[in-house]
Amino acid sequence: MSVLDLARAEIRAMQPYSSARMEASGGQIFLNANESAWAPTGEAGHGCNRYPEPQPAALVKMLAELYGVRHEQLLMGRGSDEAIDLLVRAFCRAGQDAILIQPPTFGMYAVCARIQNAAVIEAALAADFSLDVDALLAAMTPAVKLVFICTPNNPSGQTVPRASIERLAEALAGRAVLVVDEAYIEFTDEGSVSDLIDRYEHLAVLRTLSKAWALAGARIGCLLANAEVITLLRKIIPPYPLPLPCVNAALAAFSPAGKASAGEHLRVVREQRQWMSAALRALPGVREVLPSQTNFLAVRFDQADQVYQRLLAAGIVVRDVRRYPQLADALRITIGTAEENARVLQVLQGEAA
Repeated sequence: MSVLDLARAEIRAMQPYSSARMEASGGQIFLNANESAWAPTGEAGHGCNRYPEPQPAALVKMLAELYGVRHEQLLMGRGSDEAIDLLVRAFCRAGQDAILIQPPTFGMYAVCARIQNAAVIEAALAADFSLDVDALLAAMTPAVKLVFICTPNNPSGQTVPRASIERLAEALAGRAVLVVDEAYIEFTDEGSVSDLIDRYEHLAVLRTLSKAWALAGARIGCLLANAEVITLLRKIIPPYPLPLPCVNAALAAFSPAGKASAGEHLRVVREQRQWMSAALRALPGVREVLPSQTNFLAVRFDQADQVYQRLLAAGIVVRDVRRYPQLADALRITIGTAEENARVLQVLQGEAA
């Protein structure tokens, strides 16, 4: 059985849109795409009168090398969100198929499924926010086409052991696509599972440049998967998903100076995460600081609403995650600069500005 047998038959059979940029081969005068012959004013607009490459070759090469995959196993889009949406639309028939998630987890999996009118089946994380593989497999139904695993998890911050992912991959073969979201993997002591893609054709891995590479505003994410899955999704992705300025920003981030800066910031986040975790635990009114392998901490408070309002009044915005299962008393605090983190503690200690 091919992994494509899990996909919607009409998507497998469809003829994708062929853009002018895809059809162009060489040339010096471009009169095929109805673009403006004049570039916009300002240095930032250089080249923006032309449609960008659908999948910019230079960036594909850099990311494939970074993630240890072949270029045909990588698809770039507007953040991980677009890849999630593409997977749901390609594999889930409206009103018939389903996805399986483990709440509390990233909300876009369920949002994309509901937009597609696919059912959302839940197998909750254990009380300690670990993944219960047996409970997940017990929740599987024939309708489930996609199983989403977020590691490290958002919003709890904990990782899923590689052995658990391999066990799931074995059990889901021929049944569903296993999608592992590694948005925060750079902040962990764990490695990616992207090296398993060649072993499991139904495994897909989500990566993003928004976190560790400081490019949230550029909106660039990747799906790493079997080449046949990438080819299928390229049928339904918009023809020009990545704006040229965003591509240029990403290329600059992978310069020697950009890599050095990212590495230093990762070091600072890890150091500050440990310091903030200890400092928060020592504060009155803090019930628990959940273990985290991300760039944030989920913190339980005696009076989470009052803490949120106190921080907001001081100009500090954190994430209220009390709507998530098992987190009714929690706020999520991103690790900022040393000065920003110190200010958070100062406000929580009730000190004056």
